[in-house]
Amino acid sequence: MSVVRDLRVLLRFRDFRRLLSVRLLSQGADGVYQIGLASYVVFSPEKQASAAAIASAMAVLLLPYSLVGPFAGVLLDRWRRRQVFVYGNLVRALLASATAVLMLSPVPDWLFYASALCVTAVNRFVLSGLSAALPRVVDEERLVLANSLSPTAGTLAATVGGGLALAVRLLVADSDAVVVLLGAGLYLCGALAALRMPVELLGPDRELIQPDLGAALAGSARDLAAGVRHLAAPARRSAAWALGAMSVMRFCYGALLVTVLMLCRYALTSDPDAGLALLGLAVGISGAGFFTAAVITPWTAEKLGPERWIAVCAATAAVLEPALGLPFAAVPMLIAAFVLGLITQGAKIATDTIVQSSVDDGFRGRIFSVYDVLFNIAFVGAAAVAALILPPDGRSVPLVVAVAVVYAAVALAMPKERQMAMGQ
Repeated sequence: MSVVRDLRVLLRFRDFRRLLSVRLLSQGADGVYQIGLASYVVFSPEKQASAAAIASAMAVLLLPYSLVGPFAGVLLDRWRRRQVFVYGNLVRALLASATAVLMLSPVPDWLFYASALCVTAVNRFVLSGLSAALPRVVDEERLVLANSLSPTAGTLAATVGGGLALAVRLLVADSDAVVVLLGAGLYLCGALAALRMPVELLGPDRELIQPDLGAALAGSARDLAAGVRHLAAPARRSAAWALGAMSVMRFCYGALLVTVLMLCRYALTSDPDAGLALLGLAVGISGAGFFTAAVITPWTAEKLGPERWIAVCAATAAVLEPALGLPFAAVPMLIAAFVLGLITQGAKIATDTIVQSSVDDGFRGRIFSVYDVLFNIAFVGAAAVAALILPPDGRSVPLVVAVAVVYAAVALAMPKERQMAMGQ
């Protein structure tokens, strides 16, 4: 069955289309909001952002959630996922509006970061719920295809949202607060889109629902232990290894993202607005890589197996990342953005498929929340390492080479572990 024909069949599923619309609006709003934050923290002319400042911002936004993320997963497995999308997006619309007000007010930085942190924390509930709900709206035969289309479409929506934010910021209103308010409006649209789905459609099963918050939290430790045992079972060893590999690749991506931010801010141009526009171009080209991954991953993952496709993605990055990154020039950097978009999204699609195929429905929410926690810790760790290594202009040969070595290690590990799992 061809990819085009499969896509047409998949999009005929009404419930899949509705879930996809929630994802597109939610992640489009994420793209707008994140560009608003990046512009305010990194590219404001009055701020002289450093790699350490960027790393600190990432830590403030992501690490606190990482400490409570597993408990969020327990709650996600007990709440109606459709309600999470409705109320989660409503809360984010309110919090994003508060962030815009704080940008315009003479308040301490910690208060601004606290507001942004709350938006990020709710975001993890929504994204984990979207992944956990996907098997409820497609059949098993098309799950790989759905994992290619849905998360990649969401990433593309975030990219489009980022482009829209840049257009508003550079062409319409020279105000980061206006950009953040636009994100708040899109979050509200995401909440309204979720109302089109029946309350019980997306699960989890009724017997797993515990609406009382106190009772849910009281059993969280026991449920988390059960979730870890579920993931550690021999039948799910491939899922555990895929999560580990994807987390390491996320570390690489985080280090390179900080590098690109510093290059765009200082090395490739001295104009903050020009640097922001260059960053937007890199994000757009990376989005083209995401789309390419969605097209080729169903075929390659079927032919090679998801584990080996992850290895191929990592090996490709190990070879091309230093070749394109070491010149520290705009054109090679933009080509690298496409390559990294392709390999990162391709590996993520394969990882999502492995996890969803191996994990029972009652555990998916907490496993995907742990998935997000691993992503956050890897991302913040990468930013911290980059802050220690990067010079003020972002040109660091040791960092680029080290990232290539890490990618190579993932490429070598994944096929080996797959053989071990098959031999059990």
